[in-house]
Amino acid sequence: MTLTALATHTPEAVRAALAARGWEAEPAWLAATGLHPLLVLVEPITPAEREALVRWAAKAGPDVLTGDGWALIGAAASRLAPLARPDRVPPGLEAVAVELGRWLAGHVEPPRCWAIAGRVLALDHPVLIGVVNVTPDSFSDGGRFDTVDRAIAQAERLLADGCEVVDVGGESTRPGAAPVGPEEEVRRVVPVIEQLARRGLGPVSVDTRKATVARAAIAAGAAVVNDVSGLAFDPALGRVVGAAGVGLVVMHMRGTPDTMDSLAVYHHVAGEVAAELRVMADRAAAAGVASDRIVVDPGFGFAKTPEQNFRLLDELATVVGVGYPVVVGPSRKRFLGAATGRPVADRDRATAVACALAWERGARLFRVHDAALAREALQVAAATSPV
Repeated sequence: MTLTALATHTPEAVRAALAARGWEAEPAWLAATGLHPLLVLVEPITPAEREALVRWAAKAGPDVLTGDGWALIGAAASRLAPLARPDRVPPGLEAVAVELGRWLAGHVEPPRCWAIAGRVLALDHPVLIGVVNVTPDSFSDGGRFDTVDRAIAQAERLLADGCEVVDVGGESTRPGAAPVGPEEEVRRVVPVIEQLARRGLGPVSVDTRKATVARAAIAAGAAVVNDVSGLAFDPALGRVVGAAGVGLVVMHMRGTPDTMDSLAVYHHVAGEVAAELRVMADRAAAAGVASDRIVVDPGFGFAKTPEQNFRLLDELATVVGVGYPVVVGPSRKRFLGAATGRPVADRDRATAVACALAWERGARLFRVHDAALAREALQVAAATSPV
């Protein structure tokens, strides 16, 4: 007799074991997903719901920890699934069953594409988004690409190195950065976007918090709006995106670049970031943005300490559980410098490692300043954990 310990961090280990023993592909994957262990935090929950959940768990087998207004359930997905079935839900747990069913559906069938203006991006592989800052004061490359010719040349380099989207930004959002008026921001980004669109270099994303800038950028050819404020800065931005039918990235940030460092206070950073991103995504949907056009970004470096950034990276699956594709932007951020001691210009290796870790935890899009190293790291990561 031989006992073989299978890896528990991915369903792939069980799928491969079953496939090697004659199972067909789809049943093997469904069984592997069903056996995969899950931890689900349910809150808020009423005392009556908590008692009903404890009684159900005593019969069904999942582990349950409870407290005032919350419950933590630990079990294989197959043991949780009956609780989400309308014909099997115990009395008093109807609301829990509805939310659990929605979450399990997203867990088993995560988003596999992102609809943007004019096309659909497949997410069965790492998608690189190349950053082109046309600003004089960005933390990483301020002033390097602040003419149209230099910006176009940088976009061509990024696309040649494997980027599928070019993200053009005209306002720095580094800590303490001075705000830029919409007229100046339009002056910076629109000529670049027009040239990129005219030359077929894209699709193009515009990094802006302002409806006026987004409208001008979309008219110039932008297919995506990337809002670091998660639609909190300008309430009209969501309506502009929804009406235009472009893609949308909502990023987690608290406050503004001037105030965000003082707001990096969390009890459970991954859980709170996920909850706040869910509110942002709901805000986008209410503004008319189709769900398949929404991507969420946990906002590495925005209103988070280095320690909180690393905890968020390690627990990124919590953000993936919100149910939308996840883009990450760790590129050259301060928290990578805190770990490596490297200056901004020498953090591309650390960026590549962070991207690979994020892929393994469920991110599918990666915003980078230098694509070559990140592409290779992600190719290796994707080879070990295929979608």
